[in-house]
Amino acid sequence: MKKIIMTGGGTAGHVNPNLALMPKLKQLSYEIKYIGSREGIEKEIIEKVKIPYFPIASGKLRRYFDLKNISDPFKVGAGFFQSLAILRREKPDIVFSKGGFVSVPVVAAARFLKIPVLAHESDLTPGLANRLASRFVDKLLVTFPDTVAKIGEKAILVGSPIREDLFRGDAELAKKNAGFTEDRPVLLVMGGSIGSVKINTSLRRILPELLQTFNVIHLCGKNNLDERLMNTPGYKQYEYVVDEMKDILNAADLIVSRAGANSIFEFLALRKPNLLIPLSMSSSRGDQIENAASFLKNGYSMVLNEENLNDVTLKMSIERLYEEREEFINAMRQSELGSATDKIIELIEKYSR
Repeated sequence: MKKIIMTGGGTAGHVNPNLALMPKLKQLSYEIKYIGSREGIEKEIIEKVKIPYFPIASGKLRRYFDLKNISDPFKVGAGFFQSLAILRREKPDIVFSKGGFVSVPVVAAARFLKIPVLAHESDLTPGLANRLASRFVDKLLVTFPDTVAKIGEKAILVGSPIREDLFRGDAELAKKNAGFTEDRPVLLVMGGSIGSVKINTSLRRILPELLQTFNVIHLCGKNNLDERLMNTPGYKQYEYVVDEMKDILNAADLIVSRAGANSIFEFLALRKPNLLIPLSMSSSRGDQIENAASFLKNGYSMVLNEENLNDVTLKMSIERLYEEREEFINAMRQSELGSATDKIIELIEKYSR
């Protein structure tokens, strides 16, 4: 039996693609284990799927001044030595990284021990963690064709892995769990795994008007539930979901979302008309802006930049998306970008020692 250690964390986007690979890895009799941070969202997600989880110290990689920039390198160093100990004990045949700051000490330790390493980059422009880790990996698997030129010879274009269970979601179950009684189109609003205060606030302000047309499922992020709206007919809010996501996505007729690459490729695979509100440059490195621009160019998405987001523009954009939904569905049907799961599994098999 071969053994693979997976890593990646900080946000759900650095974890969920690993989940997409796990069923096929299990079919191939791989023993799967996971290295992540002590308190990141990856711990909760991975423990739910009953994969052995090894926590390590990890520091955040920042592009701005912060006093924690002084202490965090020591955490990364500690994480490196903890990863060394775990990898020596577990003796994996390969390490697969999905990025995020926790992955850097893991892939560095794997390279030190001469363990093969593959990493996957979801965004059009590689994140800081994967840029740092790229020197330690055998190959960096990328999602967008334009990314290959940015990486060079280590890059392999594969696309984005999509969880197979997303295609088997039960829309009626999602509506039942949400308590919907009116037969209306379902609007799904999601602000990423940690939520978006600005999206949440605007949505809730225009909620009475939206509920005249839609049932609304709102993934608002941890600690962002609004107790005052708990029993509002036609409105269901969740902090974050994992198992229920396949059902909710299949129930959705329209989606309003951030522009993380993993999510938007899921919308594309499921042919879901979507309005993207990418993180602004002031709160990100601009990766979501690039992702959204690419999908806008191909006709897969509408885009509302965060600096233009307010109650009026959000309502108007949702109404326009609903009116033009068939145009977006037709554009997505013509896309040749499919799931990368099989390609990545083939590369894992190829590079495993």
